[in-house]
Amino acid sequence: MGWQECSVMDEKLKFIARYLEGETITSLCKEFNVSRTTGHGLIKRYREMGSEALVAQNRAPKRYANKLPIQVEALILDLKRKYKNWGAPKIREKIIKAFPHVKPPAKSTVHAVLDRNGLVEKRQGRKRYKNEGTILTHVKDANDLWCADYKGEFMTGDKKYCYPLTITDYSSRYLIHCNALASTQMEFAFESFERAFKEYGLPKAIRTDNGSPFASAQSFYHLTQLSVWWMRLGIIIERITPGCPQENGRHERMHLTLKQETTRPPRANLIAQQEEFDKFINIYNFERPHEGIGNKYPSELYKKSSREYRNPDPIYYPFHDQTIVVSQCGRVCTKGLKVSLSKAFAGVEVGIKEMEDGIWVVSFLDYDLGYFDDKSKKVEPITDPFSMGKV
Repeated sequence: MGWQECSVMDEKLKFIARYLEGETITSLCKEFNVSRTTGHGLIKRYREMGSEALVAQNRAPKRYANKLPIQVEALILDLKRKYKNWGAPKIREKIIKAFPHVKPPAKSTVHAVLDRNGLVEKRQGRKRYKNEGTILTHVKDANDLWCADYKGEFMTGDKKYCYPLTITDYSSRYLIHCNALASTQMEFAFESFERAFKEYGLPKAIRTDNGSPFASAQSFYHLTQLSVWWMRLGIIIERITPGCPQENGRHERMHLTLKQETTRPPRANLIAQQEEFDKFINIYNFERPHEGIGNKYPSELYKKSSREYRNPDPIYYPFHDQTIVVSQCGRVCTKGLKVSLSKAFAGVEVGIKEMEDGIWVVSFLDYDLGYFDDKSKKVEPITDPFSMGKV
């Protein structure tokens, strides 16, 4: 869809002339094969600019969000190389005094530039974390690794969708839970995993894909409230490579059997479907031989974890300046500052510590998450503190 290439200006001129004669936008857009948004935009520009509206407009953005000018970044690096012991605050003040007409970057931005270029002590180059999956382990003991996923949704007899959340033990193939849920919302997942933890204890690690509620593409390091809760319980997070379900192959194979035996046809409603899942769990664990484990039953190999579940204790950071509970909107609030971190940490304690004059580091458990300064409004992340990137 667009203006005829033979003479764009002539086509636009005809469009405007016929509009001014009283023809409707809808009929003109249909005849000239352009969208109504394009048509309205042309008329608006003609009213504001006159004949200049006929000239093709430059669509390049006037500015790029969060883009530091190359010259300013080069100046920061030059000053750091010249004054090796200077930190971000002094470099920023030097820029302000030398170039008062230039809008100065925030101290956290200066610090991020230095850290990204390997000019901060004990820090190697920074990059924003890209979700590539984690290193995956192959374990032989029960509860060393659980696998979790949602089997594809389907509609029950009452025309409502069912989202089965399944949890298995990697080594024994034991099907721990299969819950017929009404959605993939975080609250339902919390309840399901809490029941599993109370009944079977805690695993050492949990492997999932990168979908909600296990991970979030928009979140800080792709963490969610669910994965942060697991970390507080001392559980290691494993994630498969995006688009590679075969990395959770044992679990996916169980899904195929589950689909064949419980969803064809679907049951009348979620309650009836859950009853069918419960029957399947009993047969799968106690009656069905599995070739992958020497034709044994999963119940012959599985035993409950010795790590008992209990609500995580509050976290304290004695070697930091402050221990702060992240607000429900995902902010670190201190000394009049409201610094955006992530809703994944809502209600969780983090530690903050001043590294330089006015520059603070935010920590969760034993991990440094990123920096902020007394003028910035968000935490600048550092390189993958949880070692979730594949090596």
